[in-house]
Amino acid sequence: MRAYPEVYLHDIVESQGKLFDFVSQNYPEKDTSDFINTYMTSKTRESIDQGKAYVSTMNASELWDYFQQTEHYHLKNGKALKGFIPDWIGEFYAYYQWFYNVSSKEIIKKVPLDFLTKAYMGLHDLELDLAVKKVGGAP
Repeated sequence: MRAYPEVYLHDIVESQGKLFDFVSQNYPEKDTSDFINTYMTSKTRESIDQGKAYVSTMNASELWDYFQQTEHYHLKNGKALKGFIPDWIGEFYAYYQWFYNVSSKEIIKKVPLDFLTKAYMGLHDLELDLAVKKVGGAP
């Protein structure tokens, strides 16, 4: 059983990828990794895990605004992730959460961000579902 209806999947995967990319591109002097870790354990992401339509149907810009307001989050100084990595990581985590139907809080522990940034070169050329199955151990 998947986390929520498949009808939301494409939009959630795309929005989360674009959200992570938006933060890294628009705030190059801020810590993208801290943002991703905070976002994945947030109430905002938990609402998406549960398939709540209001949050699940937001685009990246709306999601960014909602996240900042709901979580009272402020970006920390540091380095942004570069290139296509943030977008791919956002999509990977969103698909992984849907496919395995586990909380995003649990995913960030099982598949830490450091692991994904290192594994990116070997995984990003795979279809997203195959990359998720390879990391998650599904046949």
